[in-house]
Amino acid sequence: MKTASVLIVVALAWLASAALAQNTSTTAPSAAPAPDTCATCGVVESVRYIEKQGKGSGVGAIAGGVVGGVLGHQIGSGHGNTAATIAGAGVGAYAGNQVEKNVKKKAYYVVSVRLDNGRRQSVTQGARPGVREGDRVKIVNGNRIALLAN
Repeated sequence: MKTASVLIVVALAWLASAALAQNTSTTAPSAAPAPDTCATCGVVESVRYIEKQGKGSGVGAIAGGVVGGVLGHQIGSGHGNTAATIAGAGVGAYAGNQVEKNVKKKAYYVVSVRLDNGRRQSVTQGARPGVREGDRVKIVNGNRIALLAN
């Protein structure tokens, strides 16, 4: 009797598993297509304004020295004239060098973005960007930032 009971239970279990295998509604759902991921999308971490002073080539110093020497020579007479010429040339050279550096200075913005994949990427722009920290953005062609709707 025990053997018959065991055989009946095994037979019922086998029939149940066969029925489940044929019933597609109880099988695992088919894999849904993965959502489109954006490799260049992320959140703005910072927007920094950078200003780099230009380098003097010497032209500004020479021109400033000449102008300063000429102006200094017009002041004073005798030994004072020589001292004024030397001082004028020195001050003019310094001023001319500073003017040249200011003319050649570069100013730009660096936008740092934390991408969805965890990496960080920076984009440099000459004009003030239209994004702020926390904005969701997409980096386009590696050098432009597009604001995304949240």
